[in-house]
Amino acid sequence: MNEFINKTYSVVTYGCQMNVHESEKVRGILHTLGMHEIDDEHQADVVVFNTCCIREGAEDRAYNNIMALAKEKKQKDKIIVVCGCMPQQKNGKYDLSKSKAVDIVIGTHNINNLAEYLIKFKQTNKKIYDILDAPIKDMDVASAIRDDKINAYVNIIYGCDKFCTYCIVPYVRGREKSRAPSAIYNEVLDLVQNQGYKYITLLGQNVNSYGKDLEEKINFATLLENLCTIEGDFKIKFMTSHPMDFSQDIIKVMKKEDKIAKYLHLPVQSGSSKILKRMNRHYDRRQYLKSIRRVKHAIPQISLSTDIIVGFPGETQNDFNKTLSLLKKVKYDQVFAFMYSKRANTPAAMMEDQIDEKEKSKRLNKLLRMQKIIQLEQQKKYINKHYNCLIKQKNGVAVGITDGGKEIYIPNYKFINQNYFANVKIDGIRNHKLSGVIDEK
Repeated sequence: MNEFINKTYSVVTYGCQMNVHESEKVRGILHTLGMHEIDDEHQADVVVFNTCCIREGAEDRAYNNIMALAKEKKQKDKIIVVCGCMPQQKNGKYDLSKSKAVDIVIGTHNINNLAEYLIKFKQTNKKIYDILDAPIKDMDVASAIRDDKINAYVNIIYGCDKFCTYCIVPYVRGREKSRAPSAIYNEVLDLVQNQGYKYITLLGQNVNSYGKDLEEKINFATLLENLCTIEGDFKIKFMTSHPMDFSQDIIKVMKKEDKIAKYLHLPVQSGSSKILKRMNRHYDRRQYLKSIRRVKHAIPQISLSTDIIVGFPGETQNDFNKTLSLLKKVKYDQVFAFMYSKRANTPAAMMEDQIDEKEKSKRLNKLLRMQKIIQLEQQKKYINKHYNCLIKQKNGVAVGITDGGKEIYIPNYKFINQNYFANVKIDGIRNHKLSGVIDEK
């Protein structure tokens, strides 16, 4: 007897796109049990917290919310599940192994077994704590119930082999493991031709490493070429790229294939070669800027974004100034910047010369102010340029979405349909927003 039929569930997600997509898989698993989703975790019969521990703030928020919800268990028959990166880490800040507040605790490698764990808990009413060091079966057997009806996430590789000194990912997600190219191809084919998705975002901690662990001779550039043979009106994005593995072959494919979005997220983390070496990033400032020059030369309309860590141990004012100068040189469309956060069991956490929190905050605010000025300057350069955009309706107005996520408002456009690609000419800036017209030529 399935005691979960017609029960309700809610999924609370923290962290990156990888976690977002894994929460979509969790929804698919719970749906197979006959459950239906509600937005209010306070009312749901089953609540799944899919956690992140990349930064301390995300971990603190997750733990506090879990403990707050657990207080309601005395009044309600509620099952609380915690999964994802937070329980996977060893000697982490919060130990959930003995906590009576949580019923099921699993890590990053056995999310697909969630249905079995729920049934077992219902039968025994005993806490389940099961953290694995590696996946026990294919991580992609679960059908996902996706958040977005336009953009679909597709995993192509799990884990990471880089071991950056600040990063906990290799410890909580394991070593790199590529999916079979046929499985990826078939998933994208179904999403495009049967489900009508317009954007496919390929996911991995380092998508550029794809294929290195496979017997079949294939790399990321070849995978992109293969996916572009799928017929349909769609575009391919990917994240995250590692500068060390971002090759000329990938740039060539991006330039050649119209189905690949002209957008690149290439995390630099610091503009100082000294700090990059301490981070164990495997490239220096010169090599990174060489990759940027290559991609800009090949694809002049490329939209660029990056990640930056401010206040890494040993970062002097001179090192920080080099990061600011790199921003001025590259002129990113978007920057995701964060203060360095100590993570247990990582080499950086034990380094000397830790930066004061107040100083880290000061540097972060300075960087963000500079980036805002750069973005405003960049907007002016977009005028009279053409972009291939996804046309959609937003608050009753037509909007063109560029590959890099820029919104171009198209006033006085009469909708016949939406969610299709068209060329848009940017003709001005109104109320700090780009405006344009659809190029009918």
